[in-house]
Amino acid sequence: MDSSTIYVREKGNLRRVNGIVLAQPKQVSSCRRTNPFVLKKEHFIFTYNEEGSLRYTTKSLFDITLLFVADNIHHVDSLIGFPEQIGDRLFAAVEEKRVFLKPDISAKALQLFTEAYGEMVLGSLCLRNRFPLLHERIDEIKTFQSLRTLDLFGCRLGDNHELFQHLTSSSLANLIQLFIGGNSLSDAGLQRLTTPIRMMHKGLDCLQLLDISYNPISEKALRYLKCIPKLIKLDVSGTNLKIGTGLKTTIWNELGLIHSETPLDSFNHSVCKTEGWAEQVVSQWETNGSQMAKQKKIEESRASALRFFGRQKFVREALNAAPLVCENADETNTEKLHFYKPDDARATPSTTDCHAPSPAPNLNKRKRQSQESTHQRPQKHSPSPPLTAEDIDLLNSY
Repeated sequence: MDSSTIYVREKGNLRRVNGIVLAQPKQVSSCRRTNPFVLKKEHFIFTYNEEGSLRYTTKSLFDITLLFVADNIHHVDSLIGFPEQIGDRLFAAVEEKRVFLKPDISAKALQLFTEAYGEMVLGSLCLRNRFPLLHERIDEIKTFQSLRTLDLFGCRLGDNHELFQHLTSSSLANLIQLFIGGNSLSDAGLQRLTTPIRMMHKGLDCLQLLDISYNPISEKALRYLKCIPKLIKLDVSGTNLKIGTGLKTTIWNELGLIHSETPLDSFNHSVCKTEGWAEQVVSQWETNGSQMAKQKKIEESRASALRFFGRQKFVREALNAAPLVCENADETNTEKLHFYKPDDARATPSTTDCHAPSPAPNLNKRKRQSQESTHQRPQKHSPSPPLTAEDIDLLNSY
């Protein structure tokens, strides 16, 4: 194998490739299996006949080739043009080889499948309250570029997480639903998240549903959301916003959304789940991470026991590393502040009148004027506020 020549056909052209080291077959532990011409067991299917005797049949050439490509997936340049059926079986073979658990290969392999098959690899990703998995596998998670739903609730992103730049990039151009509640996201963090959209008018072009609940944001942060052109549903429960006539008027004037008296089913956690070929891969990451965390804690406990006084520090770190289920213990009892864009915009003033306690005629007139101005405005809101020094600093950081 070392002295053989490798040829690759790419875009109709045949070329010779040098410098590629193929995966070597595993060494057989038995001392009697030293014959190099003995075929590997994975090339055979072992079954039993009616008499109970062991028999074997050879696998097809396609299956043998599939296993060979799975072992050397990091040498494949592209899978674009291969049928979906072959891509599905190849992905299953690579997953069975546990290639996606190798940090040096997993990101490239996932990128290879995502570029060729897009949403079929992973169309929805739920990382709710699983911040260790996000931080450990952030390079692999960035390769999922065809996500339509992304749930990052309770992942402790804060105001300056590196994932913000990825959320507003062209990699997530098809993102429709985004859940970033419970992340200690303040007004400054929301400003930083939307800076590329407000400045360069690109990013989150298809976003329709946004969950920023249980974050310490105020009413003035709502103006940062004006740059999202297709936003039709918003969840601001558990924030510093208090429901009232003033808030309803502000959200209608800024975003064109009205308050929902009943909670919207779209913000129910059961709706979001991980779906696609890589569903089991994400489960493997979490299982492998939890096992490594347990082993790490055991090693740290042994080391701290030797030092005796280090035991207290280990316990404190273990408690701090516990997953954050929810910032607020009474999340279920918190009033839901859900806003949505009505289907019939002409019925919006009367709908808001039902929610607001007996508004004055002048207020109705102002609402009708704001409604007419909303129809005249383009999707990209041109009357944006002037740039501040913070906006310019954030823009330069990108």
